[in-house]
Amino acid sequence: MARYVFITGGVVSSLGKGLASAALGALLQARGFSVRLRKLDPYLNVDPGTMSPFEHGEVFVTDDGAETDLDLGHYERFTGVAARNTDSVSSGRIYSTVLEKERRGDYLGKTIQVIPHVTNEIKDFLSVGADEVDFMLCEIGGTVGDIEGLPFFEAIRQFGQDRPRGETIYMHLTLLPWLTASGELKTKPTQHSVKELRSIGIAPDILVCRSEKMIPQKEREKLALFCNVRPDSVIAAYDLKSIYEAPLAYHREGLDQAVLDAFQISPAPRPVLTRWEDVSDRIFNYEGEVKIAIVGKYTQLEDAYKSIAEALTHGGMANRVKVRIEWVDAELFEHQDPAPFLEGYHAILVPGGFGERGTEGKIRAAEYARTRKIPYLGICLGMQMAVIEAARNLAGLETAGSEEFDHEAGAKRFEPVVYHLKEWVQGNHTIARRVDDDKGGTMRLGAYTATLAEGSKVAEIYGTTTIEERHRHRYEVDIKYREALESKGVIFSGMSPDGRLPEIIEIKDHPWFIGVQFHPELKSKPFEPAPLFRDFVRAAKDVSRLV
Repeated sequence: MARYVFITGGVVSSLGKGLASAALGALLQARGFSVRLRKLDPYLNVDPGTMSPFEHGEVFVTDDGAETDLDLGHYERFTGVAARNTDSVSSGRIYSTVLEKERRGDYLGKTIQVIPHVTNEIKDFLSVGADEVDFMLCEIGGTVGDIEGLPFFEAIRQFGQDRPRGETIYMHLTLLPWLTASGELKTKPTQHSVKELRSIGIAPDILVCRSEKMIPQKEREKLALFCNVRPDSVIAAYDLKSIYEAPLAYHREGLDQAVLDAFQISPAPRPVLTRWEDVSDRIFNYEGEVKIAIVGKYTQLEDAYKSIAEALTHGGMANRVKVRIEWVDAELFEHQDPAPFLEGYHAILVPGGFGERGTEGKIRAAEYARTRKIPYLGICLGMQMAVIEAARNLAGLETAGSEEFDHEAGAKRFEPVVYHLKEWVQGNHTIARRVDDDKGGTMRLGAYTATLAEGSKVAEIYGTTTIEERHRHRYEVDIKYREALESKGVIFSGMSPDGRLPEIIEIKDHPWFIGVQFHPELKSKPFEPAPLFRDFVRAAKDVSRLV
């Protein structure tokens, strides 16, 4: 049975619970243990799939088609363990399940209450897969004291009581603010946060304290005394130049040892940290620099493209270059020449998105990259925009566009080179969708197989002709335009196994121009970069040498 570590947060949000959880998972792996990480989010949305990127940042997608919090991306990138739909849950999903059971009569006429029915549902979720790993790390979203999070805190309190002694510990992440006026590091907010946690029955075993200043030994002892933890269980978490320093930084502070001590695992296996030492070396000891423009519509919030930014970093590490990412708002040049905005970049990436806003700018970016022979990577909508650009400017289909934009406008304006996918095959099942279906969970989601053309650039990059990548979209490039486009040099180099759905296009006679319907960034890791990102950065590096 797994040992459980519950990670909670206090004082303020966005302190890095997800990163701390992921780094701890990596450190436990380095000591030979198997791990799985989970996220419990208090919001009432069933999942983040229908949230605006400005509200919640990126939606991370698992192989089995779950739309989840972006922290699951951190978990995968640090541990290499593929997340599942059983690794992410929200209050909305918990309450929906409870109400569905009530409607079916599963509770035999009982009055349904938060305790025990909602908390029992949360505990059932936590128990899934407990016999598969050595450690289960469970992060609770938000901060202690949030009204939405109270059922989760109560559930993990009960869970610790239900399990045998010594199989559950609690790790609390807080902030130690520095007051410049008085030149002091203040521990009082952390003391109050722990007091709040203890008032609901949870006593933290480990304190992780975010601070921009060094934490003196005197302050650590004070925290240990007033928060009732061991002095060596007060762990400092300082600001880092790169998130990939976190495993080594937390190891130096003794986080993994504190966890093993809390579980009374002795003697503790020695850690093997060569993987993270190599990652750190590649981040800081680079041999050049490339500038890559991400032309998107959610550029005001970088977390909207979190996995893409990290995958570019991984590609840079593989090529020993520093990738300097610059965010370019596609709306800036929807009706003008994009050259003043895109000159000087070694490569251009157009990511996914929803809706018509900014799409003409993305189309112009694709044209600029195609005609100027600049490396281009189009992801999801970025592939569709590249196809529309080629249809308009190469194949002569002047009104080429997407059915998505016509649906949004309520009028037919375009020849739909991109159309709403109404039916597709997943495994042994046919899935059907209508335009007026609910938005949540109705896209083509999760891992699908693609067959690559022999001799194509993508087959060379992947080193195989069969790949599996993750999808999140409801519109597809229409296969009926394939002949017209291929006659103009747009090669459909990746297709679904049944040959109906275009997965990859590339431009013939171009140094590096690839569009993919899937999201290769979701499977990229610092120690195993996504093949497309690795080669895309290599192509940008080649351009930088010519400049």
